[in-house]
Amino acid sequence: MHIKLPLLLLFFTFIAGASPQLSEEVSDPVVVFNSASQNIFRLKAFGESFEVQLDPIHPDATVFVSEQLFDGLVTLDSELNPGPALADYWYKDPQGLFHRFMLRKGVRFHHGEELTAEDVKFSLERILDPANASPYAEYFLDRVVGAREFNSGKAREVTGFRVVDSLTFQIRWTRPYAMALSLLSMPFCKILPRDRVLEQERGFFQKPAGTGPFMFEEWVRDNRLEIVGVRLARNPGYFGGIPHIEYVEFCPYYQLDDFMQGKIHAIPVESERLLQGDYQVFRDGSIHPFFLGMSCHIAPLDDPQVRRAIALGIDKPEIVRVTHDVRYHRQLLHGFIPSKLPGFFLTDELNTYNVQQAQEMLEGAGLTQEKFPELTLLLEEPRTDFKHLLFVELRRQMRALGIDLREEYYRRIEQVRNFRRPYLMLSSLRLDFPGPEAIIRPLFSSNAPENLCRYSNPELDGLLRTADLEKSWNVRRDLFVQIQKLLNTDMPAVPLFTQQNQVAVQPFVRGIKNQSLGFYYIKMKNVRVER
Repeated sequence: MHIKLPLLLLFFTFIAGASPQLSEEVSDPVVVFNSASQNIFRLKAFGESFEVQLDPIHPDATVFVSEQLFDGLVTLDSELNPGPALADYWYKDPQGLFHRFMLRKGVRFHHGEELTAEDVKFSLERILDPANASPYAEYFLDRVVGAREFNSGKAREVTGFRVVDSLTFQIRWTRPYAMALSLLSMPFCKILPRDRVLEQERGFFQKPAGTGPFMFEEWVRDNRLEIVGVRLARNPGYFGGIPHIEYVEFCPYYQLDDFMQGKIHAIPVESERLLQGDYQVFRDGSIHPFFLGMSCHIAPLDDPQVRRAIALGIDKPEIVRVTHDVRYHRQLLHGFIPSKLPGFFLTDELNTYNVQQAQEMLEGAGLTQEKFPELTLLLEEPRTDFKHLLFVELRRQMRALGIDLREEYYRRIEQVRNFRRPYLMLSSLRLDFPGPEAIIRPLFSSNAPENLCRYSNPELDGLLRTADLEKSWNVRRDLFVQIQKLLNTDMPAVPLFTQQNQVAVQPFVRGIKNQSLGFYYIKMKNVRVER
């Protein structure tokens, strides 16, 4: 299963200009370079298509564009610590039940209107408005006073979102929430101009106005005039300082030759050629873990000892080697919570590869080669070289344990839920929120829709509820360390690796730094092009 979260790009096939003759080939779109300015930065997007969606609460919106057009109340630094953005400073009551934000004075949207607390209230309520069906509403429903009532249509506003005065906004929480500021820094919490959105409705996002360092300029089009990207112009009135570059263009259809000729400035590493020469190579800082889940509700995988044995029989370094792809950097994942998250620095290797010990554990569970049923590796469509190579290598490793493995693809989650034979399953997710619960809750809490391992442990569920209420960061971290120990014992899934995109940047570009949440969070305001 591949869980698609908002920091996740959705792919589709781009087809323009249907031809009446079936034999006629449809050529790939060719991007038109129509700018005479030398002070421009062009970024080739990850993925194979461009979503014409600039609403930050929509799951198809691209983080990179949202980060340039809009600001939130707070932002995260390179260590994932919250800092001021549209909120100059804030106050939290001693019980942790409300945050009061004091907005910066004189901040204006791109069309000239001044930012007020009414804009903040409106923007956050949009996430919960049932008419928008935003997937990010779940982060607020049980945490903000009145959020569920508003979302269900029983109230006209969220009572926990309060305008104190024109530059003061307050959020009242249903219970203390240690990750409140991190939540408000996410791309879906960007602030929009209330009056402008209400006046233009959906038309607003054809030329949106935010407070960000760059303004919407125009759509990037190909030789057939189809929209294939977006062009942004710097905001000369940005409160955080005027950007160095005049324009930013973002498009997935730029070509490798365009980069080699210096026409574009950053491109995903698509060729070994980009790892040579003077190019700068950055590893995307995104947190993107991969797991091999097991059907905890179907024998013999309903036995934790059997699951631990299988985990011991998986050679993760070999999987990383066999599935090598120049586009990505894959790092072994030894725990269920990546060490990159604040407070998690695991150094001991867990689930060390040991075929002999794995065989002994299976025999101890009464499972000889003759008695172990065939396993199925469930993989989500579409089929890729990576998934097939993973299957081939896992089949080889399982044979060493006396286990046969077959391959099967699925299109819908319901197909996994209805599967009646024991299975392994590839799961991955991109975190749209920098907290350990963003991994543990969807994958391993009882009855979570995405918990396709069907793992259930009341003790883990209780620790999650306690962590939600805990005000102390250190105590909260210790609770998740306990959760990780439970998972290491029960082993509902095998942590495989985390995956980062590799990005090549021209040597004459300055000011780019790795971002903790991914390359799309790059601070374009600080970037310079120095030919």
